[in-house]
Amino acid sequence: MKAIIANSYGDPGSLELGELPEPKVGPDQVLIRVKAAGVNPVDWKVLAGYLDPIMYVHFPLVPGWDVAGVVEKLGEDVPEFQVGDEVMGYVRRDEVQHGTYAEFVSAPARTLARKPASLSWQQAAGLPLAGLTAYRSLQRVGLASGETVLVHGASGGVGSLAVQIAVAQGARVIGTASERNHDFLRSLGAEPVTYGDGLGDRVRALAPEGVDAAVDFAGSGVIDVSQELLRDRTRVASIADGEARAKGAHVVWVRPDAADLTALADLADAGKLTVPVDTVLPLAEAAEALSLSQKGRARGKIVLDVS
Repeated sequence: MKAIIANSYGDPGSLELGELPEPKVGPDQVLIRVKAAGVNPVDWKVLAGYLDPIMYVHFPLVPGWDVAGVVEKLGEDVPEFQVGDEVMGYVRRDEVQHGTYAEFVSAPARTLARKPASLSWQQAAGLPLAGLTAYRSLQRVGLASGETVLVHGASGGVGSLAVQIAVAQGARVIGTASERNHDFLRSLGAEPVTYGDGLGDRVRALAPEGVDAAVDFAGSGVIDVSQELLRDRTRVASIADGEARAKGAHVVWVRPDAADLTALADLADAGKLTVPVDTVLPLAEAAEALSLSQKGRARGKIVLDVS
């Protein structure tokens, strides 16, 4: 099969399009013919070696944890799926080597859900990791209907999904973004504010009594600003601040969860969640896709088209 391969740690330019054997399929796994693979910042961080202290990474490495595709083959004990099912998944194992930037990937059934009929292959591939991260972050801060949540980095891949999920849950959403993305946030149901100096005052102008919860997908010290605005300083979660725990915030490292992924699929098919896609590139241009991800300026998801 064709796959994107790294033979050692490096930058996106070290990636090559090559040939690998078709993956083995374990008893609790399915073989997926990949239609599209989502690109996430963690992909280039794995490639750069940043996760080496906490995860075993083996070479040759195929990057990627997000996938959408068709079930090609079943393991011995996978009653959840049938050959031909359209699925999506956050295919993260405990050790990193056999990723989704390939024509085929074997995936544990526990990492998969059925693809929403309302989403394209590219949108479905962009949903799992970002959607589950957004969903879990909102769970960690205990967001409830009628509350106000501040979403930092609201126009990005994770933030744009968090906005929609919070709106679907009946929350009021204030989202930070550059001014060029304000109309985009309004289209998702958020009230936009510009990030940077004076952010606290701008949020107070919209919510004089403060906010109930905050989620940080941007970093850059926004936990401190959030805690000044929160009625309960503990109701903030972050995926972007290395000092989050020391600051009293929840740290989110999302797990594969078929039930939560199915809940996101249900929101999509109910018309309450879509996946903004910024850029679609062919598999052979994975290096360019990771370089774009490193710049951190995408409005929505970057996706590789494998079909």
